[in-house]
Amino acid sequence: MDQTALLEQLNRYRRDLHKIPELGFELPKTHAYLKAALVQLGYTPVTVAKTGLYVHIKGISEETIAFRADMDGLKVMEKSGNAHPSIHTGKMHACGHDGHMAMLLGLAAMLKTVDHYNQSVLLIFQPAEEGPGGAKEIIASGILRRFNVTKIFGFHLYPSLEEGKIGLVDGPMMAQNGEFDVTITGVSSHGAQPQDGKDTITAGLALVNGYQDIVTKMLDPFVPSVIAIGTFNAGEERNIIAQKATITGTIRTFDETTYQMIKRSMRRLAKSLSEGYGVEIDLEIRDFYPPVINDHTLFIKAQAVIDKRDQTLIKPMMFAEDFAFYQQAIPGLFMMLGCRNEAKAYVHPLHSCYFDFDETVLLKGVKTYMAILKGYNITL
Repeated sequence: MDQTALLEQLNRYRRDLHKIPELGFELPKTHAYLKAALVQLGYTPVTVAKTGLYVHIKGISEETIAFRADMDGLKVMEKSGNAHPSIHTGKMHACGHDGHMAMLLGLAAMLKTVDHYNQSVLLIFQPAEEGPGGAKEIIASGILRRFNVTKIFGFHLYPSLEEGKIGLVDGPMMAQNGEFDVTITGVSSHGAQPQDGKDTITAGLALVNGYQDIVTKMLDPFVPSVIAIGTFNAGEERNIIAQKATITGTIRTFDETTYQMIKRSMRRLAKSLSEGYGVEIDLEIRDFYPPVINDHTLFIKAQAVIDKRDQTLIKPMMFAEDFAFYQQAIPGLFMMLGCRNEAKAYVHPLHSCYFDFDETVLLKGVKTYMAILKGYNITL
């Protein structure tokens, strides 16, 4: 396919999808758009994981190589200045999933130009990456086993990396994560008589400081880990001792042993401060995604087939990604596609209301997918 024609398709796909961001598994418009686009390309897409889709392209061998794109957006009010902005108020493709879907549609278009396949190919459009984890639903559907998928690849746009660069990591790439909610219940009293109350703000501050001490004082400094506090809400009036406080945050680490140690330490601290301050502390920790750990063999293959001028080694990061669930089932390689362009002011981080990118970078993603297929002798 001519590159100019492919870029026009990628632009159209991305811009159309950018206008209709939806959340979680509730993706009716996105599902309908992708299904129509795949049918127009000559495929018969199958619905999976409620609003996800897959296309299985039969090859000579029963062995299958998979490529995955995530579909969902975020609860973000768009301020990017994009010429084709979200039409869904308060929702935005602020994490580049519109670009990921466009690239996979572009790959689907390119594969229609191939005469035959030495192996089968599976294209997966997956909902709910931002939560609660659509990859688990895809795996539970059994399609990886049914189609004998032996390896899987995925991309993520990345504004911290120069536009067009392919960021590669061998081994641990993204963190395991958990979320926690803390509710502290005390006794309110007049601010002039604090001795008659049980102050949840004071207890909450001690808890927050104690959580930071877990990372800095109790864990191996050579094992990366984060306990991040996102919200702290308490109090009613300036002259009332706060009866209730709520704290929310996230845990990130690459190591399961460290992750479990953090949870145990958080619970011990909550119990100790509850007794010390005379308040009730309810701590709920929810485990989310395992760490993204790239397969070494797939990493070596990617290094061999991707243009040396395009690839670069990057450091592991504390983001979390449900692509990790696929990697627990089969070997997988997750890659970053740089989209930072300072000349065009495409510098804003993922999940920012200002996030945007130049769609020409999507060509590099499709070319990389095709290079991987050729590297495995799947396409001519």
